[in-house]
Amino acid sequence: MPETTRDAAQPEAPGLAFRAATEADVPALVALVESAYRGDASRAGWTTEADLLDGQRTDVEGVTAAVTHAEGVVLLAEQGGELLACCQLERRGEHAYFGMFAVGPGRQGGGVGRAVLAEAERFAGEEWGAAELEMTVIEQRADLIAWYERRGFRRTGIHSPFPYGDERFGIPLRSDLRFEKLVKNLTRQ
Repeated sequence: MPETTRDAAQPEAPGLAFRAATEADVPALVALVESAYRGDASRAGWTTEADLLDGQRTDVEGVTAAVTHAEGVVLLAEQGGELLACCQLERRGEHAYFGMFAVGPGRQGGGVGRAVLAEAERFAGEEWGAAELEMTVIEQRADLIAWYERRGFRRTGIHSPFPYGDERFGIPLRSDLRFEKLVKNLTRQ
């Protein structure tokens, strides 16, 4: 994917350049995702999961698998060569899965996340012809779900269990975690 700058489309986060991640980006991606969701550093932003989960959010193997997935791409958002945010897209038939969305804690709330989501929607719709973008969010993350709803996603009521016992996804601090599927229509009506 060629690098593009979308200044005009995203005035809140000017100068962002988007590109597809390579295996050389994996260590920086792992650090970014961990900083956005886990540990005390994540508390500087609003997307922290530190009150729900301890341990890791991802690892080198998981991020490498996403970066090298034949039907996927990990998009990076950079500004002046600095990695600010990322997301994963995976083609699944007429749908695209959206995941591994992370914005550095110090950059949250300034439009970077909105710009990355807009680029992910554009890429999935225009490059892959995806009709919908789908994701799973921990149901207990009401603030995060509300953020996605304000951006056109809808709750489906379809739930899946949290992978208790698999520390690759973190160490749960409560026993009632589960995911809910959210979807957004990408086709113009």
